[in-house]
Amino acid sequence: MKIPKEGDFITIQSYKHDGSLHRTWRDTMVLKTNENSIIGVNDHTLVTESDGRRWVTREPAIVYFHKKFWFNIIAMIRENGVSYYCNLASPYTLDNEALKYIDYDLDVKVFADGEKKLLDVEEYERHKRQMNYPDDIDFILKENVKILVDWINEGKGPFSKEYVSIWYDRYRQLK
Repeated sequence: MKIPKEGDFITIQSYKHDGSLHRTWRDTMVLKTNENSIIGVNDHTLVTESDGRRWVTREPAIVYFHKKFWFNIIAMIRENGVSYYCNLASPYTLDNEALKYIDYDLDVKVFADGEKKLLDVEEYERHKRQMNYPDDIDFILKENVKILVDWINEGKGPFSKEYVSIWYDRYRQLK
C-alpha cells in the first residue's frame, strides 16, 4: 500500500492475538508519516466494537503508532489537560484496508496530573492463557512496558509538552 500523506484519512483496526477483530476507528486524519511511524488525530471519530456497538470519540486525540515498539499512544486533549491511554500492542502494519495491530490487553493510563496506572492485568493474564500467548510475546510486552514508562517519566516523544500542541495545531490548520 502507498503510505498515506498528511491530510489523508485512514481506518485503524485493532485485533486480538487469535485474529479476531477487536475495534475499528473510521476516518483518522494522518498528520505525519515516516518509514517507522504514523501520527494522526481522531476527533469525533466513529468507533465500532467487535460486538457491533458503535460510539463516537468525545474529544480530539493525537494517536501515535510505531513499527518497532510494542505500544501505541493516544493523547486525549481534555478541558483539564492532556491524558494518555497507551495500548501494549504489536507494531502496526499498513495495507490497502487499514492500519492494523494486535491489542495485547495491557494498558497504561496517564492522567492529566501525571499519575500513572497499569490497567487490565487480569484481562491480560486471562487472554494469555486462553489464546496461548507465546513466552517471547510475554517477555517483549513486559520489556515494552518498561520502555513506555521511561518515555512517560522522561517526557519523551508523545509525552513531551510540545508534542500535543504542535500536532493539534497542525490538525486545526488542515481541518
